[in-house]
Amino acid sequence: MTRIIITLLVSILSFLANAQETKTDISTSEEGITISVTIPKIATNKGKVYFALFNSNEGFVQRVAYKIAIGEIKENKTEVLFKNIPKGEYAITCYHDANENKKMDFDGMMPVEDYGSSNNPQLFGPPQFEASRFEVSETDLQFEIRF
Repeated sequence: MTRIIITLLVSILSFLANAQETKTDISTSEEGITISVTIPKIATNKGKVYFALFNSNEGFVQRVAYKIAIGEIKENKTEVLFKNIPKGEYAITCYHDANENKKMDFDGMMPVEDYGSSNNPQLFGPPQFEASRFEVSETDLQFEIRF
């Protein structure tokens, strides 16, 4: 009987210890830095700008964003914030949805709406994670993306 009680107590204490570790992990993941993204020169005030923050190349390729944001355009400029971002590698893409149909429009294979990505790589096709990636560590970040 004593052995059963001790085993039960050890199991309960082990469960509580793991639950505490999980709680600590959750609170840590809610803390993080803020990424500010600005597009200073948008051709028109019409529409919105859609932003996607990716935390892996796989997500980037599959277009599964870690977080998304929608920027309102005022005076041909927009800014969005991604908050509570944990350490890691990320990339940002964005496009100007001028006609507000919630998709990037193409004429054949060529985009007719402006787009860009973090680090402002020279784009001769869709953005690539490697060219757009950046590191999140201890301090808040600011990006200016040019269309």
